[in-house]
Amino acid sequence: MTTTKTTGWPVVRVLRDRDAALCLATLVLSGFGTSALWLASGVWVKDLTGSDGLAALCALALWAPTAAGPVLGPLADRTRRKPLLIGIDLLLAALLPALLAVDSPRGLWLLFTVLLVYGTASVVHEAAMSALVATAVADGLLGDFNGLRTTALEGMKLLAPLAGAGVYAAHGGPAVALLDAATFLGAAVLYACVRARESRPEPPTAGWRERTAEGARHVWRSPRTRPLVLAGGTMMLFAGVNGALIYAVVEGLGHSPAYTGVLYAAQGAGSVLIGLLTGPALRRLGERRFAAAGIALTATAVALRAVPSDAVALACSAAIGAGLPCVLIAALTAVQRETPQRLLGRATATAHTLMFAPNAVGLAVGAVLVGLTGHRLLLAVLGASQLAVLAQSALSPLRTASRSPSDANPA
Repeated sequence: MTTTKTTGWPVVRVLRDRDAALCLATLVLSGFGTSALWLASGVWVKDLTGSDGLAALCALALWAPTAAGPVLGPLADRTRRKPLLIGIDLLLAALLPALLAVDSPRGLWLLFTVLLVYGTASVVHEAAMSALVATAVADGLLGDFNGLRTTALEGMKLLAPLAGAGVYAAHGGPAVALLDAATFLGAAVLYACVRARESRPEPPTAGWRERTAEGARHVWRSPRTRPLVLAGGTMMLFAGVNGALIYAVVEGLGHSPAYTGVLYAAQGAGSVLIGLLTGPALRRLGERRFAAAGIALTATAVALRAVPSDAVALACSAAIGAGLPCVLIAALTAVQRETPQRLLGRATATAHTLMFAPNAVGLAVGAVLVGLTGHRLLLAVLGASQLAVLAQSALSPLRTASRSPSDANPA
């Protein structure tokens, strides 16, 4: 892997690197389409059936396959990642126009089937994309790239749903599906332009179960990736509980439920900002201390959310948006740097499952707890629990923790 100078503003550094800029552009393009479809599909089902439960199933169909990451991840290691990514994008571009046939409740089976295939393909796509980035992007740019990736995706979450809602209101659900298909076609073209030096994968020497376990074992046994991935999963568990309390927080402020949109916008703005600062912060602090700083910021902000003040609530939302991604970015960057190329798809998919699947559990737990006790007590307990994660992470022995990220893969 090549190295690159570590001076300059992160956006400029990434955009000056042709392959890094192309990879980032594909994420922006496909992320826009996915975010637009995510919102429009639920509205579409609600309009067709009037059922809130069926509308919620759209998000479940899209995100449930994340739990199968360790099983799907080996697919990203069986072939070169660039052709695989192009193939997945073309498959989804060809599949989405099938939603033109959905015009009544009788067609919902087709919509849910497409969303489930979409979600499953996205898991493999994410694993292959992370592996390709580790090959195509210079090691010194990985932190900058992963930070800007967060900025781009969070920015899309702020803009794309509005665009999707507008297209849906004007032309209906099929038009949003065609818009998403067009973004996948564009992403396939951009991937084709990436110059990645990928060797042919070695023929498998073990069965599917053993290959799946190999990626999980690498994540678990690595002294640099395991504490970060575990901290990320625990923080996402608490984030799910915190997310379930959002409506109680808004009610405590004396606002209508629609005010949650303002708090989520502030949180998204915090994530956009931290993405811009990630590269320099990772180089200065290293993955472990960068993650620890994010955990400390998030824990403090969650606890202070109990204060019944609009200004404090907005500041805390922005702080959570800035703090929570730190541990996730640090974990992903560590996995990319510490994992051999032949295992990177499996290891990345396993790490994603371990970090993001707990969020759904946290949402369910939070929904139960908020009905049993006041949200202010729960927020205080959550903040203290997250500080315990910080303490555990800081006390975890790691003799190589003082290495800077740029030392992980010497040229």
